[in-house]
Amino acid sequence: MAEATDEFSYPGNRFGYPEEGPGSVAGWGRRLVALFADWVIASLIASAIVRKPLFSGSNELAGVQLLVFGLMTALLVGLLGYTIGHRLLDLQVVRLDGQPIGLPRGLLRALLVCALIPPVVYDRDRRGLHDKAAGTIVLRRRAAG
Repeated sequence: MAEATDEFSYPGNRFGYPEEGPGSVAGWGRRLVALFADWVIASLIASAIVRKPLFSGSNELAGVQLLVFGLMTALLVGLLGYTIGHRLLDLQVVRLDGQPIGLPRGLLRALLVCALIPPVVYDRDRRGLHDKAAGTIVLRRRAAG
């Protein structure tokens, strides 16, 4: 029987991240709340753009919501490493090689998040197909300093 100390003992271990606390792989609860917060923000922006109430059932509103969400996610993750929802929940998206994420990877990741299936297909390190394609992982934010 394998020891609990092997490289698969907890999410992120094989990449050198701690098991708990700042810098550890983010849990699903925080990630879902951050996603929900980002969707609400995108929905409010879209509602203002198309001048229709949030629950109008409009196809135009739904399309603009998805577009705003995708653009917001691509730009913020690509440039800052986090969305507004991530920031509220103390999360950050980082590249596995330590380099800045950049807009191309931010856009790729956002497009796959908008496709929905990639985020729900994940590995033992809680990396969805969108993170694997972009070479990223979502961590609890490290303390500044």
